[in-house]
Amino acid sequence: MNINLPNFNVKNLVKEAGSTISRVVQLTEEKLGTTERTEYDLHFQNLAERADVTKTWTEKIVRDTESVLIPNPQNRVEDFIFEKIEKSKPKRLSNLEHLALDMIEAGGDFGQDLPYGQALIKAGQAEQKLGQCEHDFIATSGICFTQPLRKFLDGEMKTIGKERGILETKRLDLDACKNRVKKARSMLGQQSKDGISPEAVLEQAERDLRVAQAEFDRQSEITKLLLDGISTSQASHLRHLHAFVQTQVRYYKQCNDVMEQLQRELAKMQHPKPRLRINSEDVDGGPPSSVSMHSCDSDSLMGLALDSDPDPDLDKSLTNLLEDFHIEFDTTAVSTVIFVTECSPVNEDYMYGKQGLMKGLVPRAFVEMLDEEHDVTL
Repeated sequence: MNINLPNFNVKNLVKEAGSTISRVVQLTEEKLGTTERTEYDLHFQNLAERADVTKTWTEKIVRDTESVLIPNPQNRVEDFIFEKIEKSKPKRLSNLEHLALDMIEAGGDFGQDLPYGQALIKAGQAEQKLGQCEHDFIATSGICFTQPLRKFLDGEMKTIGKERGILETKRLDLDACKNRVKKARSMLGQQSKDGISPEAVLEQAERDLRVAQAEFDRQSEITKLLLDGISTSQASHLRHLHAFVQTQVRYYKQCNDVMEQLQRELAKMQHPKPRLRINSEDVDGGPPSSVSMHSCDSDSLMGLALDSDPDPDLDKSLTNLLEDFHIEFDTTAVSTVIFVTECSPVNEDYMYGKQGLMKGLVPRAFVEMLDEEHDVTL
C-alpha cells in the first residue's frame, strides 16, 4: 500500500522550531528582566498608541450606535449571525408598529363612528408611519455610518494588528541574535567545542544579526506606513459622521411632521363648546376654568375666571387670577347684563364681574355701565 505523504523540508522545520524556541526564551527573559530588549523609536510609539486609541473608541462608537438603532440585544445578535452566513436579515415589527396595530384594532372594536374609536385609528395610522420612518432611519444609518466603521475595524485595523505582530516577532529574533553575538564574543580565547572555533561561532552570529536587523528595519517601515494611514481613515470617518447626523435630522423632521399632522386631525374631531352671553359680547363657555370671547384685542383681553363659589375673593391679586385661565376668540355677538364691582386693589384695566354662580375678571374697556333706573337681571 502506497501512502502519499506531503514533502516536508526537515531543515526548515528544524530551523523554525529553533527560532520559535529562541523567541520564547527571549520573551521570558524580558519578562524576568534578565536581558535587554530593542525599544521602538518615539515616533513609532506615538503612532502605535494612536492606533490603539482609535481602535478602542471606534469599537465603542459602533456598539453604542447599534444599541441606539436596535435596542434589543437579541435582535442585534440575530442580525449579526445572518450577516455572517450571508443571508437576508429577518423582517420584524418594531415596538411602534405593534402599538399601531393594537390601536387600530382597538379603535375598530370600540366603534369607528365614536370619537374615541376614530382617534385611536388615526393615532395607529400615525404610529405606522413612525415605524416606517424608523426602519428607513436604521437602514440608512447602517449604510452611511456603522458599516463603514465596522469595515475599517475588520479590514485596516486587522491588517495593522497583523503587521505589528510580525514586527514584534522580528524584534524578538533581533534581540535573540544580539544575545548570541554577546555570548560568542565572551567565548573568544576559549577552547573550541564540537570542533567549531569561537571565531567561527562569532562570525555566524554576526551574520545572523545583520540579517535580523535588516528584516526588522523593513518590517518597521511597513508598519509605520500603515499606522500613518489612520489619519486618512479618520478624515473618512468624519464624512460618515456628517452623513449620520444628516440622517438623524431628516428622521426626526419626518417624525415631527407625522405627529403635527395627527394633532391637526385630532383637533378637527373636537366638538363645539357650549355658549353663554356676557355684556354684549359672544362667549363660548367651556369647562368652569376657561371661556372664549370675541371682539377683543388679544393684548387687552387677558382672562375671565368662572367659578362655582358664590362668594368672590376680592383680596386675591390680579396676577394670580390671570395666570389660571386661557383665552380664545369667536365671531358672533349677543348681549346680557352682569353685576360688576371694582377689584381690590383697584385695577385700571379690569373689573370684577358676577352673574349667578359665575364670577371673574372683565376688561373695563368692554363694560357699559347702565343707569340706576334700568332693570338689572342677575
